[in-house]
Amino acid sequence: MVNFRMSTSGQSRPPKRSRREDAREQARLMLVEQAKRDKRHRLFLRGGIGIGLLAVVAIVALVIVNNVNASAAPGPANMASDGILLGSDGSTVSAATTVARGADANPIATDQTTLTDTANIVLYVDYLCPICGNFETTNGEQITRWVTAGNATVEIHPISILDRASSGTRYATRAANAAACVANYDPDNFLPFNTAMYAGQPAENSSGLTDAELTSLAQGAGVTSTEVAGCITDQTYAGWVNASTQRALAGPIPHSDIEKVKGTPTVLVNGVSYTGSFTDAAAFEAFVTAQVSKAAGSGE
Repeated sequence: MVNFRMSTSGQSRPPKRSRREDAREQARLMLVEQAKRDKRHRLFLRGGIGIGLLAVVAIVALVIVNNVNASAAPGPANMASDGILLGSDGSTVSAATTVARGADANPIATDQTTLTDTANIVLYVDYLCPICGNFETTNGEQITRWVTAGNATVEIHPISILDRASSGTRYATRAANAAACVANYDPDNFLPFNTAMYAGQPAENSSGLTDAELTSLAQGAGVTSTEVAGCITDQTYAGWVNASTQRALAGPIPHSDIEKVKGTPTVLVNGVSYTGSFTDAAAFEAFVTAQVSKAAGSGE
């Protein structure tokens, strides 16, 4: 409701004719000012075309440079395959160690010949993807049990395809960068970090977690490296995230029955893509069991 208040100035209102004249004069002044702005705008357009073209050229050049830098970005340690491989000796989960790949180096696919006695689960995930969150909520605990017992390995590839759904903060990229930071500096705590990322997953079309909140989440998951915070804030591996995402979307995906990643989550078990329900733990367990049995029967 609009509230009207009486004037306390003691002055009487001007007569209607005076108010109309004041309104006309105010309108005239507004038109004059608008005309001045229009004239300045026309002059700017005529005189600024050359400057505008230079600006466009500069922007295009910047985009090209950024794309080149992104495609040639060095990667984190322990993610030579563009993912981090986690396994166990039957009691303690640890990451397979690999050296960081150089800016122009191609990823190295995980050697499957060394993983013949386990279910080898490969996940391509976007930390803003709600279906990825559903899959983790449904299957994360049992995957962790399998890995801890030495019955499975899990190779997690964090990619970024949902930046458009984070209100301009590029959360998907920042989250995948945070994962790369943990993989580089504290890889053995990657699995609890991954779990925590989904426990604290923001909604699509929100601004996502801040860099400080990502750092706090990592610390809460047991990450102790003091270098992770700076890596997250500086977005050290953002260029690598972009490059590895493009590789996943373009393919090929090694040791698998799919050509490329078409969405997240993409779930592979012993190279076979899972197409069942992401919210049915029994269905996924049956699929894993079937792939292990198949591999055992074929002598792989």
